[in-house]
Amino acid sequence: MRIQAATKTGVSATGAARRTAGSGFAIGTGNAPSRASAANAANAMNSIDALLALQGVEDAVERRRRFARRGAKALDMLDSLKLQILEGRMDVATLARLEAMLGELTERSGERRLDETLDAIGLRVAVELAKRRAQ
Repeated sequence: MRIQAATKTGVSATGAARRTAGSGFAIGTGNAPSRASAANAANAMNSIDALLALQGVEDAVERRRRFARRGAKALDMLDSLKLQILEGRMDVATLARLEAMLGELTERSGERRLDETLDAIGLRVAVELAKRRAQ
């Protein structure tokens, strides 16, 4: 589609002066432009809100990766605890991190098999924490 520049009409200044004296068309100086500005600002805010909302939407693959990383992190912490036990030392910070991780493992991913695996990891973390508290 081709858009051409607007052409000027042949209206003279004297013709415009003659028409304003009558009861013809007149442009009001009310607050119509401010309403239009407010509407444009509202539309711009709605567009920005919509873009931010779309950025916050997480797809299934990203969600699965996030939960898988969470499970892998918990397993790494359990390995660290195992090494500390084998070395004969106990780090209280590791236990605190495991306890915080246990709270994160209770969130559901929406995938049955992944949730079952995370539940098993969470159970192992809970057992290790219970053993250490009993000592």
